Amino acid sequence: KEILEKYRDLFTLQWEGVIGNMCVPSQAEWEQLLTNCSAFLFYGMERFMSHILLNWLVAVNIPKCRLVILLDLVRSQQSYQRITNSDIHKSCLHTALERPTETAMLLSLTGVGSVIATQWYTTLQENAERLEVLFENLLSYGKTAGQTVHVLQ
Repeated sequence: KEILEKYRDLFTLQWEGVIGNMCVPSQAEWEQLLTNCSAFLFYGMERFMSHILLNWLVAVNIPKCRLVILLDLVRSQQSYQRITNSDIHKSCLHTALERPTETAMLLSLTGVGSVIATQWYTTLQENAERLEVLFENLLSYGKTAGQTVHVLQ
């Protein structure tokens, strides 16, 4: 919340979304957020694709979304239990499509211009630090997504 407040005036007056643990977005809310945005940020637990219906994503076209930032792959005992229970009902192929590289490819195929994503499990603190670097470079300095990723490396 602190990072969003710090950069609020630099990116948009039309910021929409779900912040904190107010509620878990429904599939319809995920769909609305993704299809009506020019940039999408996910900062959360486990795999981003575990929150989205795969069948919906592969059938959708979202060319208005120029940038997706996925700061996911954070694990807690509770999130691990949720994902384990969810994965039981999925095929191996379906679960494989939720990995970072496959997620980026699927988002790209739907029309997303650029995808910035974590590739391995991390902590909320490390993702907060990444978010700070991303916003500072993208919004304060006006760097491109590629230049910003280079800074993160």
